[in-house]
Formats: sequence, structure tokens, C-alpha cells
Amino acid sequence: MTALDPKGLREPLPPPAKERRFSEEAVMELEEIATHYPERKAACLPALWIAQREYGGYLTPAAIQEVADRLGLSFAEVEGVATFYTMYNLRPRGRHHLEVCTCLTCAVMGAYDVMHKLEHDLGIGPGQTTTDGEFTLSEAECLDFCGAATVVQVGDRYFTNITAANVSGLIDDLRKSPDYTPTKLADAIVKIHLPGSSETGGGSSRPADLAVPPGPMR
Repeated sequence: MTALDPKGLREPLPPPAKERRFSEEAVMELEEIATHYPERKAACLPALWIAQREYGGYLTPAAIQEVADRLGLSFAEVEGVATFYTMYNLRPRGRHHLEVCTCLTCAVMGAYDVMHKLEHDLGIGPGQTTTDGEFTLSEAECLDFCGAATVVQVGDRYFTNITAANVSGLIDDLRKSPDYTPTKLADAIVKIHLPGSSETGGGSSRPADLAVPPGPMR
């Protein structure tokens, strides 16, 4: 990264202020995960999920720097990974991040009607967050659950068979729920990488709680 100095010349930006937010448990998780790779650099993806959880649901420059320090990498290397993948949040999200699948099957089943209803009800567009900090709205690539379109991912859970007619009920239920947050999604994915999980490695972003009843929360 570079910035213009007062003379108009480009100078490197100073490194971010260092923080250490990884808990003792988080450090142990990272060290355990790193043992399953031939080199520490290969643990960058799960390390970023740990950081996203420990830093409150998104990656600050300090979070990226902490991952870099703990893996023995440069800030630029880790920043390049974090900015390449859309699954990492580089700015704060709402308490509930609504990711509406708008790929082919969901689009045919009314995904854009769901999006337009959410835009109307929440008063925001894709990529925006409500003023009360409750909801961020996004379009998502295929969520791999085409048999239950339209699918909306909220944190670590899929909500299925969502329509413009029932999505308002989902929003009402989410307002009352402390669950399905970006932090809990990050935690669920970290747990996938740890021994004893039903899945192993691979950096999957699929939520752990995939087997859900159709429609909004009950």
C-alpha cells in the first residue's frame, strides 16, 4: 500500500498498529491446525477465520498483521489472501449478514424477488448495512443447496425455501435471535479444521449447521 506525501510522492503506508487479540485457546487452535500442513504458510486460510472470529467478525489491518506475525509471513502476503477471497469480511458487518443466493436455480425460484423485498423492508441495498447495525445484505454465489431454493445464508445457518412472502418473518425472527452471526460462522469453520470434526481442512465456507428445516425460523 502507498500514500501520497505532502510533495505528491508515493510513500509506503506505515504498518498497522499491532494488537494481540488471539485468546490462549485461539493460539492453541492455530498451532494444532498448522501441524497438519507441510509449512505454516499453508495454514493462512484457517488462521484468517480464527482472526475473523477473534476480532469480532471482520478482519482489521491489525488482525491481518497478527496472522502474519503468528505464521511468520509478511503483512502483504496475508493481506493478498484476505482480499482475494470474498468469504472474509474486510469491514464490519451487521449482527446478521444476509447472503441471498442469486445463482441460476435460486434466481429462477424468485431470489431477486427476495432481494427486492429485503431492500424495501430494510431500506438498504446489496453491500449496505442498516443504521441500527442489525443487518448487512449481500448477494451470494451458489450456496450448493439448489433443492431448497431460494437459500439465504445467515452466519452459520442456511435458511431454505425463502420467498418474498415469508422473508419478512425470517427478519422478525432474526431480530430476536442472538445466533447466526459472522463471529459464529467463523467459529464453526475453525472447528471444521480441528481434529475430531466430521470434515477436515480445505477451507470450506459451508456452514456447519446445514441440515435445517425449510423456511424461516420456527
